[in-house]
Parts: sequence; structure tokens; C-alpha cells
Amino acid sequence: MNNKIVSSSTSPTRKRYGILGLVFISVVINYLDRSNISVAASALSEELDLDKVKMGLIFSAFGWTYASLQIPGGVIVDKIRARLLYAIILTLWSIATLLQGLISSFAGLIGLRASIGIFEAPSFPINNAIATKWFPEEERASAIAFYTSGQYIGLAFLTPLLAYIQGELGWRGLFVLSGIVGLVWAVVWYLFYRDPENHTKINQEELDHIQKGEAKVKIKPKPFQWKDLKHAFIYKKLWGLYLGQFCLGSTFIFFLTWFPTYLQEQKGIDLMKSGIMGSVPFLGAFLGVIISGLLSDKLIKSGVSKEIARKAPVLAGLLLSSSIIFANYTTSPQITIMFLTLAFFGTGFASIAWIFVSAIAPKEHIGLIGGVFNLMGGLSAVIVPIAIGILAKDGNFEPALFFIGIIAIIGFLAYIFLVGKVERIEIPTNE
Repeated sequence: MNNKIVSSSTSPTRKRYGILGLVFISVVINYLDRSNISVAASALSEELDLDKVKMGLIFSAFGWTYASLQIPGGVIVDKIRARLLYAIILTLWSIATLLQGLISSFAGLIGLRASIGIFEAPSFPINNAIATKWFPEEERASAIAFYTSGQYIGLAFLTPLLAYIQGELGWRGLFVLSGIVGLVWAVVWYLFYRDPENHTKINQEELDHIQKGEAKVKIKPKPFQWKDLKHAFIYKKLWGLYLGQFCLGSTFIFFLTWFPTYLQEQKGIDLMKSGIMGSVPFLGAFLGVIISGLLSDKLIKSGVSKEIARKAPVLAGLLLSSSIIFANYTTSPQITIMFLTLAFFGTGFASIAWIFVSAIAPKEHIGLIGGVFNLMGGLSAVIVPIAIGILAKDGNFEPALFFIGIIAIIGFLAYIFLVGKVERIEIPTNE
């Protein structure tokens, strides 16, 4: 134990909430750099003469590398401290974001979007590892819900702002400014983040609270071996989580990529108006994830089983996500936004799915399992943008919304039939 830890107080400190705030802002910046291209898409495609199929490939390029590097990213998270690793990847993906504003080629955009995927790949495994280190099991769903909400609340308020910035500075200025914000935050992260055992202001009471309910035996880190990969793929319940995450990610990717274009071209809503109206579904998703986390932890504290407390929000959320299909049956912009908000509320409500990684993954391989889990979710970022580009190539997005709704139902069925009892997987000591 680090001898700098404060231990004289009789009540626990609350430093974990400050750490959670740092993670929250990191998630906001993460999704700022993922989504700014969706706001820039119409102007960018017009200036560079890019059709919907090419834009689908540009949207998808992030997912190619992001998904493929989730397992290596998870392994890296298990080996490198979050303070240093997060600062490095923040710096690198922010530079790639900034450079998007300086190029004019299809191939260049593909390359930079792919590089952002490379550098963001370890980010959510890091987030989950931090939540596991800093919060006891009974508070973990709320913690995960809070930082996950950063991707929704950030975009809810940033979407109109990004539209305004593009109107003032153009799509190039939008990328440059986004990159600068990330570079500044990388410095802030490195200055202020510490693991619990290295934090100078935490006391022993808070450390004991964090470790409540967990085995007090420390697991000695060991070098990664390829045989460790089998532990990510031999359990049916993990495959249920992986499939569910892919399906959940598919709805989210629509909002992260094609959503502004859908509002402008399918519903005829102009850029500034779509920026304002487009923020409403993100607010719905934010409410969904916050309510879900608080409700799930409250149920756990009330003695409700993990199967109900953790699964119910995910199941309900995936069903609500399928309601995106109903947007096909109205011409009213307001009613369209209502159905889209309901669907995205469902996506947010189901987004505590990361809690299953903390609750089920072997302690030795939380980063690895988190990487595979995010790999499966990341595959939606590869497939869905291209699929939507093909389905909507004639300007009609209705088949695309059917596609997304059906995938959400498949995710619901995966949790019903594949995810079993919620308990940590224990690896035999002889392995």
C-alpha cells in the first residue's frame, strides 16, 4: 500500500467521484472526435464530391481499426497504467482529428478515420478497468452509467454547437478545433488521474469501501500468453454479451453517423434546425442510461437478484430501441423525433451492459474480456455505416431503419437465451 494514503479520517473520502468526473469528460471528448464527421458530412461530401456509398466507407473506417484492435487494446490496459495510457492515446487521436481539417482526399479521410479508431481502441476497456478499481460492485452500475452518459449528454449539447461551429468556421475548422480540445485534455488527464493506491488524498476507509465484497488477495500480474485468449471465447454467457453489444451498438452507430444526414435529406430539416432537433434523442439516451444505472444499483441494494437487476434494463432497452422502425410511418418532424428519442432512450437504458464485464469476467482478464466485448460492439461501427449507405443509396432511409430495429430485437433474444447466471468466472489455478 502506498504510504502517501491518508488514513486518519474515520469516514471515507469521496475521491472516486472526482475520478469519475475525469472519465466522464474523457468520454465526451472521445465521442466528440467520433461524431464531428456526422455533422460535417453534408458539407464535406458536397465539397469533395463523395456519394453515400463513399461516405458510408468513411464512416466505417473508424470501426475497421477500432474493432480489430479491441483485444490488443484490452491486453494493453491490463499491462499499462491508465494515467499514462489514456494521456498517450488522447494525444494521438486528437492529432488525427485535427489533421482531418487539413486534407481534401477520400483516401486521406479514410486513413485518418482509421487512425482515430486505432488510438481510441483501448479507451472503453480503460474506462471499465478504472470503474472496477475505483468503485465497489454495488456502485459500479451507477458509475458505468454516469461515464457512459458522457457520450449522450455530450453529443446532446455538442450537436447544436458543432453545427454552429461548422457554420462559422466550416467543416475544416470544426475538425481543427475538436483536435485542439483533445490535446488540452490529455495534459489535464495526466496531471490529475491516479489509481486508488497512488492517490494522495484517499483514505483507508474509502479504500476499504471500494474493496468491499471483493477478495482481498491481490492477483499478481503475469505476462500475456496466447492461451489466455481462450477464456474470452469458451463461455456461452460471454457470447451472449458480445452479440448483445453488437446489436446495441448498431442503433448507436446510426445516431453517431447517418442521423444528421437522415434528418436533412429524409425529413427536409436544415442544418441548424437539425442540430437543435437532433440533440433531443441524445438527451433521451442520457436520461435512459442514468435512470438505468441508478435503478439497477437500487435493485441490487434492495436484495433483488443480479439476473433481474442487471438484465432487466438491458432487455427493456433493446426492445425500446426497436421502436426506431415507427419513424418510417410519419411525415411529421416532431413525431419522427419522438420515435427516435424513444429508441435512443432505449439504447441508453441498455448501455449499462458494461457492468456484465465487471461482474462476469475473470479478474485476471478484465481488460481482455472488455476488449473482446468492445470488439463485438465495434463491429457494428464497421458493418452498419456501410449497410445504411447501401440501403439508402437512392435517398430512402426507410429500409435502413427496419434493419436497425430488427438487429435490436436480435440483441434482446441474445440476452434471453445466451446470458446465464450473473457471477464471476473463476479460472482454475492450474491454468
